Amino acid sequence: MNRHWSIPFGILALLAAGCLAVGEEAPAVTGGPIDLGDTAWLLTATGLVLLMTPGLSFFYGGMVSKKNVISTMLQSFIALGVISLLWIVVGFSLCFGSSLNGLIGDPRTYFMFKGVGGATHPDLAPTIPLVVFAMFQLKFAVITPALITGSFAERVRFSAYLLFICLFSLFIYSPLAHWTWHPQGFLRQWGVLDFAGGTVVHMSAGYAALAAAIVLGRRTSHEDGAGQTPSNIPFVLLGTGMLWFGWFGFNAGSALSANATAAMAFATTHMASASAMLGWVFFDAARGRRPSALGACIGAVVGLVAITPAAGFVSVAHSVVIGFVASIVSNLAVHWKSRSTLDDTLDVFPCHGVGGIVGMILTGLLARDVGLIWGQTTTFMYHMLALVIVSSFSFLGSLALFKLTDWILPIRVTKEQEAVGLDLSQHGEFMELEPMRQFGYSE
Repeated sequence: MNRHWSIPFGILALLAAGCLAVGEEAPAVTGGPIDLGDTAWLLTATGLVLLMTPGLSFFYGGMVSKKNVISTMLQSFIALGVISLLWIVVGFSLCFGSSLNGLIGDPRTYFMFKGVGGATHPDLAPTIPLVVFAMFQLKFAVITPALITGSFAERVRFSAYLLFICLFSLFIYSPLAHWTWHPQGFLRQWGVLDFAGGTVVHMSAGYAALAAAIVLGRRTSHEDGAGQTPSNIPFVLLGTGMLWFGWFGFNAGSALSANATAAMAFATTHMASASAMLGWVFFDAARGRRPSALGACIGAVVGLVAITPAAGFVSVAHSVVIGFVASIVSNLAVHWKSRSTLDDTLDVFPCHGVGGIVGMILTGLLARDVGLIWGQTTTFMYHMLALVIVSSFSFLGSLALFKLTDWILPIRVTKEQEAVGLDLSQHGEFMELEPMRQFGYSE
């Protein structure tokens, strides 16, 4: 047996054995009666959000070189397994368990999902079963570390990546989710608005991506000045369509009810993405570049990112503004990054990080009745303060976790493994035979 992999296998075996000892326990607190319409919508929304992770795998997989397509796609897909089990054990408790001073949930509250069942909860899930709420929130926890993978594509060791996403989920994502979405979370108490994860998901992933690019350093091809040619743009188009479709569950589902807020979030999500897609393409064309399918896809996703914190709080007209502004700012950020030595492979920070920042700022500016344009300053000022706190926590915390991971397991592959590609060196799989022949792998 490979001793390197025997430890995670042993942990999984112990978890499976431990599950036999966990009996069902009725929730200690229940809310009102279950609303069948709300429950049906949240079950649907949960499925839609799950679809986003394989959508992301196509989106990222189509952008990398042919010898790294499978590894890049797997890095997104594997999060569905790793984070799901971690969520049952302790993740949900850390995010939504009994609040410890507004900073983190008590890990004992829902340990091993005890008490998470078919009853409602007065604060978290007043009209739907708590287990539906827990599974809906799980899909957010899954896609967040998957978003980071685009920054270190083509050079990360698979085993180290698995360790990092566990650490990130526990020590970065869970506190942010608790601060922002738990009724007693301190950012929630301040009145900071994040409808569906612009702060919790996209800013945290964006800053972690920035930290990853710094810790892992530049690819050999990047140092040599070799341009990056996407392997499969139709994959990118397919992934964008899956993300756009799934994002309706991401945003409209965050209303936690089949109501008018969900309907508005549905509409604002679509219009922001449409505006950003055209904004990116036309801005490129105005600057002398050809309008491209890749640009349209990236622009559409940036619009989805930017509207996420605002989706249920702004008008449809304002969502067009958010999408347009985010597309221009992120486009410029990508251009500036390309002129630097930073090797964020798939521009995760310029798109998700900067897109999330723009969305957070514009939410404080445009949010209905409480935004700055309505003459209210409190929400906007708290958003600016939260921006500093979340940025610092996400970046510095992720930087520390990457260094810890690298101390436990070397996080970057060797130059030889990078040259042959991660598909072969990490997984023994390939998209085409030529790399095998070139580097002496037998068929």
